[in-house]
Amino acid sequence: MGYLKFDKTLLINLEESLKREILRTNRGGAYHSTTIVDCNTRKYHGLLVCPVPQLDSDNHVLLSSLDETVIQHGAEFNLGVHQYANYNFSPNGHKYVRQFEFEAVPKTIYRVGGVILSKEKVFTAFENRILIKYTLLDAHSPTTLRFKPFLAFRNVNSLTYANPVADWNYTEIENGIKTCMYKGYPDLHMQFSQPVKFVYQPDWYKDIEYSKELERGFPYKEDLYVPGYFELDIKKGESIYFSGGDTFIDTALIAEKYEEESQTRTPRTSFYNCLKNSAQQFYHRPTENDAYLLAGYPWFKVRARDLFISMPGCSLAIEDPVRFEKLMDTAAPALRRFMEDGSLDKVIQEIDLPDVPLWAIWALQQYAKATSPAQCDARYGDLVTEIIQYIQANKHPNLLLDSNGLLRTDGKDHPITWMNSTSEGKPIVPRSGYIVEFNALWYNALKFAGEFAVLRKEEEKAALLEQAAAKTAVSFVETFVNGYGYLYDYVDGNYIDWSVRPNMLFAIALDYSPLSRSQRRTVLNIVTKELLTPKGIRSLSPKSESYRPYYIGPQQERDLAYHQGTVWPWLLGFYLEAYLKLYQYSGISFVERMLIGLDEEMNTHCISSLSELFDGNPPFQSRGAISFAMNVSAILRMLKLIENYE
Repeated sequence: MGYLKFDKTLLINLEESLKREILRTNRGGAYHSTTIVDCNTRKYHGLLVCPVPQLDSDNHVLLSSLDETVIQHGAEFNLGVHQYANYNFSPNGHKYVRQFEFEAVPKTIYRVGGVILSKEKVFTAFENRILIKYTLLDAHSPTTLRFKPFLAFRNVNSLTYANPVADWNYTEIENGIKTCMYKGYPDLHMQFSQPVKFVYQPDWYKDIEYSKELERGFPYKEDLYVPGYFELDIKKGESIYFSGGDTFIDTALIAEKYEEESQTRTPRTSFYNCLKNSAQQFYHRPTENDAYLLAGYPWFKVRARDLFISMPGCSLAIEDPVRFEKLMDTAAPALRRFMEDGSLDKVIQEIDLPDVPLWAIWALQQYAKATSPAQCDARYGDLVTEIIQYIQANKHPNLLLDSNGLLRTDGKDHPITWMNSTSEGKPIVPRSGYIVEFNALWYNALKFAGEFAVLRKEEEKAALLEQAAAKTAVSFVETFVNGYGYLYDYVDGNYIDWSVRPNMLFAIALDYSPLSRSQRRTVLNIVTKELLTPKGIRSLSPKSESYRPYYIGPQQERDLAYHQGTVWPWLLGFYLEAYLKLYQYSGISFVERMLIGLDEEMNTHCISSLSELFDGNPPFQSRGAISFAMNVSAILRMLKLIENYE
């Protein structure tokens, strides 16, 4: 049995099958996403969801879905699935599904009487185009297929409703039609690999519901426009292909295009291969000269902190240092521009946050370990020096280096750490002053910069960096270490935050730690006892009065819980790294056991990827974005680390 294969029993049970989603992306930020039975449960779902730069910076749903109908002897069997009020579904196409597998490409097998039909989907890598291959595996009578497209033409963050403004006109093109509902949008080209009859029958299908939006407390009903339907005959053993894209395609090339694209896909035959494939889906190249990582799907864009944290796992851990270089060579100029004159980048959001330069150095440190210190120094040594000097000169608008060697920042009014949820515009976790991970990263950065100074035989510079690091280490211990075996989360003047949070992990996971071995061990023990779960690390100890483990309900409720007990897999990567630093090879079996909990996630939520976060209490339900770059990256780094140990 395949690694990602689902049988009839699960598929016809909508309570189970609707929980499982698929995601396919391209390099331009476009994607296809739905559930494994092709019933959309989010406003973000769609067969073709792509950027429309002339309108805004968001994605837009053009083609929401394509309902297939099998016709034999005049009898119609509709394979589509849509949800309406009171948990009613029409049609009930899921009852014909016999198997779904997701190895190279998503593949669904339907059985309608004596008809066995397979459907396989590919989202092209460098175009906004969905390709679908239909193969009639068995049939005892003449068979006709009908295809009914459901169109939205809207921003992913909104819904559409029946209106008189929508343009119902269409133009016949080679083996299909093109149409555009609203001004400013590109034409949607719907074409087949062979001649097809199009029957113009325009109508609105009203009050289709998206259950995930209802759960999230957002509007959840919309109307979708159906211009008509396509119809063609199919013979036993024959394959036909559908293309839905924002540009025209030569229909003689559709089959060839499909086969070329499907051959390049990483087979999802293992935990590692699933994560590798997922990592590649975050890769975003809006132009030939730029490369980015999207923070997650379906709603996140490029965020600076996420970019630098995710970069090593999504490139170096999958044996692709060239990709790391392309990403860094795009991000470094943006970071330099901000350090020079405060310019914000148009694509990389939040590059002004105070810990971003520190994470950039950490990412370069991982590159140095994957290649060599000499290679990293030759390519990025100057950037490391510039960042250190920038911070030491107190040029950052919200990062001050105090005389005691610690970094201080103001987070009272605006969130400046990864714990960035807000309520009424104010941080829910107002971390400010001396923040534990900022200063752990700073100490690590000074020591890493010292490596380059030694490599370059710059003895005076090396000595100054070592002196600065020693001062930071002393102050770090004096400021953050308490008598209960863990570290304060932040210290702001006379205020000390005693919360047991995961941010102390970075002080024991980074290559250079200001803590002694015994201090690191006690910190690890506290995290293990209070924060460790099978899915990752809690953002707050259950012993805290503020503990809110369930990320459910309306937006306000979810914001309040976002960093108050929910579980984050990317933190598990740093926890396991710290564990191996303490226990070396003897800790491998424990690390492997911990990863089993995430291996199981390959079959749930967004299959073959990792969700943004999980509830803090059993059964640790997955929540948030269906695919999150920092989580995927962290676990890939751990798999690579285990491989290096072994």
